Amino acid sequence: MKLLLPAAVLAASPQAAPLPAAAPQGALVIIGGALKPDNAEVWQRIVRLAGGKGARIAVLPSAAADPTMVGGFIVDRLREYGADPFLVPLGVNYTEHDYRKVADDAEVAAAVRGAGGVYFVGGDQARITQALVREDGSRSAVLDAVWDLYRRGGVVAGSSAGAAIMSSTMFYAPPPSVFATMRGGLTDGREIAPGLGFIGDDIFIDQHFLARGRFARMIPAMLKKGYKFGLGIDENTAMVVDSRRRVEIVGHKGALLVDLSHASTDAASKGFNVSNAVISYLDRGDIYDLGTHTFTPSAAKADGKLPPHRELAVGPPVFSADILAKYALVELMENLMNNRRSEAVGIATGGASTTLPPAVFQFTLSKTRDSVGYASAAPQSYSILNMRLDIRPLELGQPISSQ
Repeated sequence: MKLLLPAAVLAASPQAAPLPAAAPQGALVIIGGALKPDNAEVWQRIVRLAGGKGARIAVLPSAAADPTMVGGFIVDRLREYGADPFLVPLGVNYTEHDYRKVADDAEVAAAVRGAGGVYFVGGDQARITQALVREDGSRSAVLDAVWDLYRRGGVVAGSSAGAAIMSSTMFYAPPPSVFATMRGGLTDGREIAPGLGFIGDDIFIDQHFLARGRFARMIPAMLKKGYKFGLGIDENTAMVVDSRRRVEIVGHKGALLVDLSHASTDAASKGFNVSNAVISYLDRGDIYDLGTHTFTPSAAKADGKLPPHRELAVGPPVFSADILAKYALVELMENLMNNRRSEAVGIATGGASTTLPPAVFQFTLSKTRDSVGYASAAPQSYSILNMRLDIRPLELGQPISSQ
């Protein structure tokens, strides 16, 4: 079962960004961080995409504060799942050699190019770009080798910082807090900077997403850089993107798709605001096609589409006092989908611990005629598509309002 989302109209229009003429034939495994050693579904998928048992996988520990230790841990995990991984000693925190020379070493580049996959470890994504991109902005020999591997059909995997570099724009680490991003905005070269762009120039990627309420920092970044679509992946979970740009969710939790195709902002407002953003929660097993903007539910939800006019109770107002809390957004979406009410409200507050006066933002979720839900029976889980999201600043003492 496939569901055509409203964004497909945009994709078919002349304004839609075309795919590159020579699209990479490989796959991406974009992990939201905190990948557990026993998450066999994700580890095995990486090994399989790299060529299966005995596959050579280059582990790049460039992001890590201690690259030898962290890189060695990833090498051990990949070996446990049947790969033949090797550590690439490339990173700004290696003190025994010059990382710039390693990045342009022909033998190192040849080893990476000959592998079936690459794994970028977590840490600080700025260290990855510093190690792999030359000072003049050109690609080092090792980065060229990663791209060659990806183009010919290999897998490029990355967790946390290794996920952040997948889009052409990334947050710097340590990142600003979510609330600080809404409050103070973003500056190129300080809070955001160029990533490596493996997923293309049209999709923004963020990680540790639902566990840390980072959807509220992704939207300001997308608006600033002109992105229409963003994907945020949760911890211990991965998005597997194939050569046709189909995104499959695997692992523990899910991902959030943010669509700003028809969103707008009020420049006259004193604080960050957005109207008519559209968000969708993609659960494990779901597939979303970035080319056609179609959704295919997991096998567990194939027959679980929720009837739009089913009998629902009218409960109390659907509300979250801390919309940025762990999984609060998804819980609010689920509660709204299972309520006759058409609107839910979440609040975010902050600033009391800084020199700035306290501030409040209101997040309003609305069901529209395009909103769709899918549910699995046991264990119960939901996929929720096309809920409208509006964000506006509130003055202290100002009442919460409906749309």
